[in-house]
Amino acid sequence: MTEPALYLIPVPLSDGDVTQVLPAYNLAVVRHIKHFVVENVRSARRFLKKCDRDIDIDSLTFGELNGHTPASEVERLLAPLERGEAVGVISEAGCPAIADPGADLVAIAQRKGLAVRPLVGPSSILMGLMASGFNGQSFAFVGYLPIDAKARARKLKDMEQRIVRDDQTQIFIETPYRNQNLLADLLRTLPPAMRLCVAVDITGAHERIATHTIAQWKKLAPQLEKVPTIFLLYK
Repeated sequence: MTEPALYLIPVPLSDGDVTQVLPAYNLAVVRHIKHFVVENVRSARRFLKKCDRDIDIDSLTFGELNGHTPASEVERLLAPLERGEAVGVISEAGCPAIADPGADLVAIAQRKGLAVRPLVGPSSILMGLMASGFNGQSFAFVGYLPIDAKARARKLKDMEQRIVRDDQTQIFIETPYRNQNLLADLLRTLPPAMRLCVAVDITGAHERIATHTIAQWKKLAPQLEKVPTIFLLYK
């Protein structure tokens, strides 16, 4: 029996067999939850069917929480939990509430004293860090870099200073279709000796994770597909 709590349910980072990246316990929890808060209903329904083909999707309730959800509507998504029923949170990929609107719901649950249960699952941020060879004791995930060229240059300079001053790995992401442009900016802006790890399609069929200096990356001239990619910088 699943206890009443807000369950943060990780989603695979790529297509494939969910049993290869999610513990059996997660799948058992999913089978017993009837109320879900999701970033996208269609993809969430597809994920749940992958977890168990026998799940009766039409018997479940879904509330959407994404960039279009008014702040005034977030709290009502916890109504089933306040009635004593478990609620599951599902993002598009990876762990809910990490670079994800689910964080707003978790904050409200914590403020109300409701139980929050994070489940084990893939995080591209941590998996990229694990495979980079960079400092795993001090690191910062800075999300998306500014799109404006001048603002991005200032942010990169700030990150460079943090690496040198604080011995801190810097981790960031980009919208997949802008991966190549971001890489070009990194190669043009950063010092030749700085190390860059590019982690592409983590856990996916085309996974590639490589760490080189900026000078080495310039010689390799990599082409990044329009797939999820994590970038990491360190000295």
